[in-house]
Formats: sequence, structure tokens, C-alpha cells
Amino acid sequence: MLHSARQFGLAWACGILLAIVMVVLAVWKHLPVRDPDGNFLWFPLILLAAIVVDVAPRVAHRSRLRGSWSRADVGDVTREVMRERWHKRQWAYALSGLGAWYLCYATFRNVKSMVPFVNHRLYDDRLAAFDRKIWFGHAPAVVLHHVFGTGIFAHIFSGAYILWIGLVPASIAIALVWTRATSAGSWYVTAVALDWVLGALFYLLVPTLGPIYSSPEHFTALPHTYVTDLESGLLTDYTAVTQHPWGAGRLQTIAAFPSLHVGIMTTICLTVTLLGLRRWIRVVAWIFWVVTVFGTMYLGWHFFADILGGIVVGSFAVWASAMTTGNHVGLRPRLRYGFTGERRPEEEPQPDPATSSGARPARLS
Repeated sequence: MLHSARQFGLAWACGILLAIVMVVLAVWKHLPVRDPDGNFLWFPLILLAAIVVDVAPRVAHRSRLRGSWSRADVGDVTREVMRERWHKRQWAYALSGLGAWYLCYATFRNVKSMVPFVNHRLYDDRLAAFDRKIWFGHAPAVVLHHVFGTGIFAHIFSGAYILWIGLVPASIAIALVWTRATSAGSWYVTAVALDWVLGALFYLLVPTLGPIYSSPEHFTALPHTYVTDLESGLLTDYTAVTQHPWGAGRLQTIAAFPSLHVGIMTTICLTVTLLGLRRWIRVVAWIFWVVTVFGTMYLGWHFFADILGGIVVGSFAVWASAMTTGNHVGLRPRLRYGFTGERRPEEEPQPDPATSSGARPARLS
């Protein structure tokens, strides 16, 4: 358990820091603290479902090979697979990672909801002005509407946005359940936790609503999509929470700078690249990153400045988590091998030339 705590040390530190900030803001501004999803069992249930998906096919495969489907034999195979896949150390790793990540997520959502009560300034006008300077006097969304049109691409970008919502918990489940490269898993989970913390900090420092709310006239030509309903629902939540924080019974989730959609996708893409995952995974990840970047501006969620901020946050999170989980050589992120940080063969200490001519050097005991 101590090893798992070390693996997720930065993630736990991020969660504890955000929890302290959340409690201080709640007491200072007399605000409620809520479960962000209405049921704190949601993510543990995702983890358990992922475990079932991890174990069940293996049980079915071995039972088929042994040619027996009796209850006793299937039970024996299930216990055998569980001993192999879910020993004490794996449980400690998965539960520690889930606990740290969910603490960061839940506190992040609460701190984000508190932003309108802590910092009353809005920086939408300044970010819009910055965007126009970079985009030669035009709003990025307007340019993208001309490039992509206001038809089928609105639905494509809307679908990608919704897909992203499910991608994050799915990727956490993969990192904590299906991989046995715990160094890689702790690196990724810690990076996402750091994304939440940095995002919450910037939300407090630079509050924004996003182009869809500050310049809605730019988006009137878009067709109705699922995102249209989502944007309307979030604005309803924002209004309810800012007017009656205790009576609203929910959290508000409007904050644009930086774009954590882009930030976390940057984290995912850099992670799969640095881990050297299969080529098709890397290609799909980076394509989805491009779609996310354009889609968030096209649909009005984010300014171009938010995109740049998200790239910086996501990149820094990958680097900082590599440094704190031991996945580095010097200041260069690099995956370490195994469960306990075994070195790569090329990183093993080389023999002293003076002792390598004949006799083997003495081994220290």
C-alpha cells in the first residue's frame, strides 16, 4: 500500500490541496459542497465494471479450453484468474489511483462552481480581443464556420464533444484496471489529476464564460445539435447557482480558460506517444486532438486563447507527473519498467573499464 501511495503521491497531494481550497472557499463565501454527479458511487461502479470486463473474458476462455462449464469448475477458474490478475498489490494500486483521481475530480468540480462568487470579473472581452489579433481581426469561430460550413460539421464536432466526456473515465479505467504497467498507469492518472488542479487555479484567476455565452450572435447559424441543448442546460445551471447557491441543488460548470478538453487531450496524446503505444492508437489520439481543438472553437465553448492555455496545462502535467512518478531520465520524460521501477537495460550501470578486462568486479552485498 505504501508503494501505491508513492506512485500516486502527487495526485493525492493535488486532491488534498484542492480539498483545502474548496473548504476555505465554501466557508468564506458560505457555499455548499456537493457530490458533482449526484451519486458518489458512480466512479467506483465504473471501476468494478472494468474489473468484470477484465476478468470475465479470461474466465470464459480458460473454461472453454478446459471444456467444462460446471459451476464448480467456473468458480475455480474465476478464483484462479482473480489471484493472477487481482492480487493484493493490484487492488492497492487501483484503489489508491481511483481515490486520488476522484478526490481531484470532485473537488475540482466544486471549486469550478464557486468561481463566480470568488472572482466577479470576466475576461471574455480581453480574450476575444487577443483572438482577433491572432486571427487577423476575425473571431476564430466565425472563420471556422466559413471553412467548415454550418451543416454536417456541426454534428461531427458535437459528436466528438460528447465522445470526449466518456473518454476520460474510460481512459482512467484502462490505466487502473487493464494495464499491468503500473508505472505507465500512475503517470497518466497523476497527469490528469494535475490537469484538474491547474484548470481550477486558472478558472479562479481568469474567469470567463466562453464565446457561446459572451458572443452568442456568432453561433446563430449553427443547426440544433446535442451540444445546443447542453449549452442551454449549462447556462440554466449557471443562472440557478449564481442566484441561489444553496437552493439550486446542483453545481455550475461554465468556465472557459484554459480549455481542459484540449488540456486533457494533450495529456492523452503525449502520454500514448511517450509510452510508445501502437501506431494506430497514436494516430487516432492525435486526430481526435485536432478535432477537439477545432470543435471547441467552432461550437463556441472556447476562445483560441483557451486552446493555447490547454496545450500548456496538458503538456506541463505530463512532464511534472513524469518527474514525480519516476518516469524520467534526467529531466526527460521516459517510462520506467515494471511494478517497482526496474531500469531499462541501457540504463543499467556500465562496468568500470579498469575492471572489465578480465576479472568480474566484486558484487556489493
